[in-house]
Amino acid sequence: MSIRHGLLALLERGPRYGSQLRTEFESRTGSTWPLNVGQVYTTLARLERDGLVAPDGEDAAGHTLYAITDTGRTELREWYERPVDRANPPRDELSIKLAMAVGAPGVDIRAVIQSQRHATIRAMQDYTRLKATALAAVESGQSRERDDVAWLLVLEQLIFQTEAEARWLDHCEARLVRLSLPADRRAGAPEPPQAAAETTAPTTTDRPRTARTRRA
Repeated sequence: MSIRHGLLALLERGPRYGSQLRTEFESRTGSTWPLNVGQVYTTLARLERDGLVAPDGEDAAGHTLYAITDTGRTELREWYERPVDRANPPRDELSIKLAMAVGAPGVDIRAVIQSQRHATIRAMQDYTRLKATALAAVESGQSRERDDVAWLLVLEQLIFQTEAEARWLDHCEARLVRLSLPADRRAGAPEPPQAAAETTAPTTTDRPRTARTRRA
């Protein structure tokens, strides 16, 4: 997540001070990625160092205001236009955990997967409930603020992400079961029910999975 560019985007709307930026950032993202004031001011100091923002006086309460510079606007435009780089994906704790659990003494990796699956599905259900509430407010006309629409988009991304994670966990379990079979059984044995997740994505958390039988 680019806090740097997120702050630039907020400053494009007008001068802001640190606490105000933190509040608006969390409002726009539904507090999905909370910030602390120290983190905001550290980022502002780096942006000022790089010539992307500059101090812009004080408000009536004595807060130091920051404004985006022309260089900062250029940087922001380039960020919007530049695809997110997937060549160096961020470290994912779940992937690392499962990678380390494979073959670890005393660790039941299928129990680890099952526990995570329950947590992932609960999160998906929570996000779906929040989405229903946010969508009802936006579509009914009760809320048309850009922050509410932005929060709705963030929620939908989280839903897609957890759905993909649930599918991946199903795939991991099916893969481990498959690899644990003796070689002479592996070629002709029917796959476990979870293997269907490799090709079919569940649309709801309780959709039944259908096993596929591979030809020998």
